[in-house]
Amino acid sequence: MQITTVTFFRFHGKQAFWMLSQMKRALPALNRVGGLSFFKLLGSGGDNGFSIKPNFNAYALLCVWDSEVQAETFFKLPSPYSEFEARASEVWTVFMHNLKAHGVWSGQSPFSDFQEDQGGLIAVITRATVKWNYLYRFWSYVPTVSDNLKGHEGLLFSVGIGEYPLFMQATFSVWENRAFMQQYAYKSPLHREVIKKTRELGWYKEELFANFIPFKSIGSWGGANPLKNFLDTNAFIRGNLI
Repeated sequence: MQITTVTFFRFHGKQAFWMLSQMKRALPALNRVGGLSFFKLLGSGGDNGFSIKPNFNAYALLCVWDSEVQAETFFKLPSPYSEFEARASEVWTVFMHNLKAHGVWSGQSPFSDFQEDQGGLIAVITRATVKWNYLYRFWSYVPTVSDNLKGHEGLLFSVGIGEYPLFMQATFSVWENRAFMQQYAYKSPLHREVIKKTRELGWYKEELFANFIPFKSIGSWGGANPLKNFLDTNAFIRGNLI
């Protein structure tokens, strides 16, 4: 059964610049990883990712696996991930079953083996390539939308990530349940306005929207595991059981 993982890394000092160099250098090795059907190595912006200014300390690795066993092997045995982890000051990984998805990413539909929603936690990835002629209008909305998202009821975690500055953007968020997520997505006046503009102007060249069911959360972000009170966190971290 296909699963998806998202790993966040925090680097400091010279390690941050080393990681920046890996955005291209690490790709050939990741392409050779067994069972990894799709991946994206992503950067982040300031203000929890929702800023036009890059954050050279935070990065993310999205992976789609043919099975959970192959994912576990990647994280526990020597792999391209190993050096990322060794140099990082903080690492957090979320394991997820795929729930549903529509749209494409780099011309692909990477997610399959969709599971039934049993209630509980739900993670969301929204991703788009913005057309050049709409960049200014797109970014004029981002700070307000980001502020509106912060502290929203039921939101456990959110961060802005992307492949390239300015025009290839994504958001990863985790909610206590679908009801809270839908309340924000469809009842927030500001978010509805953004959806309306998206449909009217067609400012995306490519877009994808996907839902997931988190089932395991390993590591920490900001000094704590964001899903500690909701999911299994009994797993190997840096070779040691917690």
